[in-house]
Amino acid sequence: MMLSLSSQDVSAIWLSLKVACSATLISTPFGIACGYFLAFGKTRGKALVEGIVGLPLVLPPVVVGYLLLLAFGSNGVIGRFLNFLGFQVVFSLTGAVIASAVVGFPLMVRSIRIGMEAVDQSYVSVSRTLGAGWWDSFFTIVLPLSGRAILAGMSLMFARNLGEFGATVILAGNIPGVTQTIPLAIYEYTAVPGGDRMALTLCLVSISLSFVILLVSEGINRRFRRK
Repeated sequence: MMLSLSSQDVSAIWLSLKVACSATLISTPFGIACGYFLAFGKTRGKALVEGIVGLPLVLPPVVVGYLLLLAFGSNGVIGRFLNFLGFQVVFSLTGAVIASAVVGFPLMVRSIRIGMEAVDQSYVSVSRTLGAGWWDSFFTIVLPLSGRAILAGMSLMFARNLGEFGATVILAGNIPGVTQTIPLAIYEYTAVPGGDRMALTLCLVSISLSFVILLVSEGINRRFRRK
């Protein structure tokens, strides 16, 4: 059986990659900052931050999407402010990016936190005694030694974003060419008589993309081990 892609399928694949890349790149600086805080922070609010960050992992994605809809909708606090500035989040590509970022963020933070906790603190202490400031110690010791964990977190989040469905369909909708990603397109095909072949095609594309991501991530990790 020949498997082919329609223009709508190509658009869904492109949007999936665009959303996953955007959400991952935008979240990385915040993930590093949050991971550092959870690894080295000593404030009383650390447990609360940890619970809030990890909440999307245990909540159903549809619940996360609904909460985001309440926040970014026309009647939400954030939504009203953004509408005043001329930005629309609901039923837009921006909404898809936000939904993917929120759902995948805990995976990135958890990986980065574990990597930073594994950094030998004696290195940081020695750098401080030699006159290095906080920024110097962070960029020359903590960040390089946590490089593998950061890349692993980015890879996990990217792969998770490619498969995001529940939060995206609630906040961004399922609009072909605008917000329809691979999972949304597969869902639409399963609801159409005779759409099994196209759904299978997109499933194979999704599997291939995820497999390539894993191979690239493993290749980068091997290079770090050699160094």
